[in-house]
Amino acid sequence: MSSQILVTGAAGFIGSHVCRHLLKVKYQVVGMDDLSGGFRDYVPDGVKFVEGSVTDTATVKKLFAEHKFEHVFHLAAYAAEGLSHFIKHFNYTNNLLGSVNLINASVNQGVKCFVFTSSIAVYGKNQLPMTEDAVPQPEDPYGIAKYAVELDLKETHEMFGMDYVIFRPHNVYGEFQNIGDRYRNVIGIFMNQIMQGQPMTVFGDGKQTRAFSYIDDVAPVIAASIERRASYNQIFNVGADKPYTVNELASVVSKAMGATAQVKHLEARNEVVHAYSAHDKVRKHFGDLIKNVSLEDGVARMAAWAKKAGARQGKPFEGIEIPKNLPPSWAALSKKG
Repeated sequence: MSSQILVTGAAGFIGSHVCRHLLKVKYQVVGMDDLSGGFRDYVPDGVKFVEGSVTDTATVKKLFAEHKFEHVFHLAAYAAEGLSHFIKHFNYTNNLLGSVNLINASVNQGVKCFVFTSSIAVYGKNQLPMTEDAVPQPEDPYGIAKYAVELDLKETHEMFGMDYVIFRPHNVYGEFQNIGDRYRNVIGIFMNQIMQGQPMTVFGDGKQTRAFSYIDDVAPVIAASIERRASYNQIFNVGADKPYTVNELASVVSKAMGATAQVKHLEARNEVVHAYSAHDKVRKHFGDLIKNVSLEDGVARMAAWAKKAGARQGKPFEGIEIPKNLPPSWAALSKKG
């Protein structure tokens, strides 16, 4: 009988892809998701799906009582980094306390390895390229929550012996992304806007840089980590090497969608201007799985999928906790909602 594995966020973007890779290795996969940002039809066939939130302690306890999980992949999160300033309670409840519920249950059940997707948001404005040995200085509540979970996993290993692997992915894109989300996933936002005949909206001058990472260079690495003991109790940046400006990205997306580039510049928001990381460490441990898909190729693949899937009407976030300094375009969304 193959090992039972829990994947949280299984109906979401990265989570659904990780599930597919685990199924290929014949693991028994239980997927959990509250469907707040994912879609039931994204969950691969073969996954036993449970609808529920990691913030619900009773649901988590019940799930662990019903299954003997050997490994846990925790990918459930509300990853709107920029919005996290204005939804602090929501952010910490979902991204920190929900993680603690899973860690507690995993320790109590004797889980062998807990795989956690953190973010390069933990680095803040550190030196570039960001390396795993840099001291994290997160600039927003999302990054703070992710770093807190990283620290808790280290403490948990030292106190209780549970192994972990932490990944810090960045700007991941590809098929099955929620292109209707108006607050995160810039490539999906651009594609959705183009399909609705709208200009692509860019905060500030568009000269901020990110390294955009295609899902097939990220999900296989995450899924394989439990098989590679040398990766245990380590932290890995995972994603693309080459940074692009948001303006350059807009051109690439327009070409892939067969559209003329139309950009509307919005008031700049408070964000880290340049963010990209080094990947020497992950190549050492997982280099055989990394294909280095180019931005042009990856965006073309996502565009083909997006055109078939069609535009999505995303909902404004309900429950802004701090309206002060909310970017005007987001404030307008809240008023419409």
